[in-house]
Order: sequence, then structure tokens, then C-alpha cells
Amino acid sequence: MNRIAHPRRFSPAVVRRRALDWILLSALVLVLAGCRHKNTQAAYQPPPPLPPPTTSAHPSHPAAKSESAETSGKSAGTTAVQPTPHGKPVSSETGLASWYGPPYANHPGADGSIYDQNAMTAAHRTLPMGSIVRVTNLANDQSVYVRITDRGPFVDNRILDLSLAAARFIDLYRAGVSKVRVEAYAPPVHPGVDPAGKWCVQIGAFIDPNDAIQLKNDLTRRYATAKVVEFAGPTGHWVRINPVKSDKATANQIADSIHVPDAQPYIVRLN
Repeated sequence: MNRIAHPRRFSPAVVRRRALDWILLSALVLVLAGCRHKNTQAAYQPPPPLPPPTTSAHPSHPAAKSESAETSGKSAGTTAVQPTPHGKPVSSETGLASWYGPPYANHPGADGSIYDQNAMTAAHRTLPMGSIVRVTNLANDQSVYVRITDRGPFVDNRILDLSLAAARFIDLYRAGVSKVRVEAYAPPVHPGVDPAGKWCVQIGAFIDPNDAIQLKNDLTRRYATAKVVEFAGPTGHWVRINPVKSDKATANQIADSIHVPDAQPYIVRLN
């Protein structure tokens, strides 16, 4: 036989207590919901600023001027203008390039001119002074034309030191060092200058000038016919051997015969 369930009856005290429990539970739910809503409203963080616009990877003309100080070297009201080459490149090499600014800025370069870090120039150990080269950053295929006005870099495995402006133009400035292709054009012809070049050997750099002086004394006894000079540079003290016979082959022979701990010999073209 089916049984009919009758609703259960509660006393008034139980009803009031349960009603109070429901009221408290509802209030707790509202409080928790409000807290959860507040947590989702974090303070607005604006996006980072966009990077400055860059110039085209391939300048339409060697003497093209930039529109961005960050990428072209336009600084302190100075517009860096690229030199114009003539003819076709006569040599090409690939290696690491870096850039240099202070403490070299406003000091005489190897060609006698005052180094301007906002000009389109570069330092190379062996290319003739005044040569124009096209430097291509192989990381991004950006190119710039510069003029060789100084000697360097005197760091192993590097082939070129760009000015600050040139480094910015091909986006090498932030990286500091990058692999590049250096294409050199025919150098200018100066009357009375041997096209084969006048060469020397440079050793250093020494932080302690006494080390440079000691090496100078040793080399003076060893190379009696050579003029050995010691001089201070921005990176330390250097010793230079100027052979009487200043051709490149003689300079290479002298460099190969020098073995000094923590001092690298380099052959350097003087003109």
C-alpha cells in the first residue's frame, strides 16, 4: 500500500533560526562576490612606447641623410652625411665590427683630423687613409658608407671600428659588435704617397706604463735599426716599431717574431 508523505512541521523558533541562517548566508555570498569583483579590476598599465622609426635598410643614395637621430647619427644638431664612392669596390672582407665614441671623441685621429663621433667615419688597420667603404651589417642587411680616418680596432678578431653615427645607422650601436661585410673602393691618389703603403708594428695595450717602457727597451736592443716609440692612448700604453724598410712584408716578419704575454702585435698602415 502506498504511503502518502505529509509535510514536516517545525516549531516557530526553528523557523526563525533557519530564516536568520539564510539571511546571513545570502549576505556572505554578496560580500564574497564583491571582493572577487574588486580583485579583477587591477590598475591599468599602459603598453610600452613604440620604438622610434628606422630608416630604410638600403639607402637610395650613398649621401642619403637620415630622419632619425637614433639610427642615423643626427645628434646635437649635426646631420651625418655619407661620403660618395666612385667606381666599383676593389676589395671585400667579412668579420666583426664595433664602434667607438668617448674617450676618443674630439681627439686627433690617425689622419690628423679631429675625431667627430657624429660623422660617417671608421677606423681600419690597413686600408689607405681616405678610403671610402660600404659597411653592411649582416644581421639586418643595413648598409652605410663611411670614410677611413683612423687606425684600429686593436682588438683581436675585429676588422673595423665605426663611428657612433655609422653604428646607429646600421643598428649596430646597441649590440656593440656585429658581423659585417666591408667593401672598399679605390683610395684617393695623393702626390708623393707610396701606393703600397708605409707600415709599422704596434704592440699593446699596457695598463701599466712601466710594462710598455720595458718592452720598448727590449725591442730597441733587438731591432737596432728600427725606431721604437712608446706612447699613451685612450686604451692604455702602446709600443710601436717603425722599421727603416717600411714595406708590408717587413712589418709582417717583425710581428710574427714578437711573442709578448697578454700583448697582441698588429701590423698597421701609417698612410
